[in-house]
Amino acid sequence: MAKKMNVESFNLDHTKVKAPYIRLVGVTTGQSGDKVYKYDIRFNQPNKDHMDMPGLHSIEHLMAENIRNHIDNVLDIGPMGCQTGFYLAILNNDNYDDIAKALEKTLQDVLEATEVPACNEVQCGWAANHSLDGAKEIAARMLEGKNEWHIVFAE
Repeated sequence: MAKKMNVESFNLDHTKVKAPYIRLVGVTTGQSGDKVYKYDIRFNQPNKDHMDMPGLHSIEHLMAENIRNHIDNVLDIGPMGCQTGFYLAILNNDNYDDIAKALEKTLQDVLEATEVPACNEVQCGWAANHSLDGAKEIAARMLEGKNEWHIVFAE
């Protein structure tokens, strides 16, 4: 058996998962008892497909701005370096249905968007690297699999 790594996703057998899915990765409890729940929101099958950077960059902006309209206490939503998904960190909410509903509404927002928020040189570090159409394609593919988001591993 491989040595246990410090990073949770490095211990995940990426050949056994079946994207798209939403998976609780871990829980961190703060000194005051608050809990941070970290979710793996996998859009693409690892090592088989990935999001192109302009589309990923735009859906990141759109989700970061819009998910907060659908669920409270979002600390962060950010892309994985492998370009297959996002991590969502949320305070004091381990309700899977809440997370899935907020994600579904957020992805619907992406499909209805007419522009990418903060897509300019003042608010973005690489403003030229965006694609609203790409973001919409990514959102549509993720929504197509929403009935299976709860299934993490292939049978």
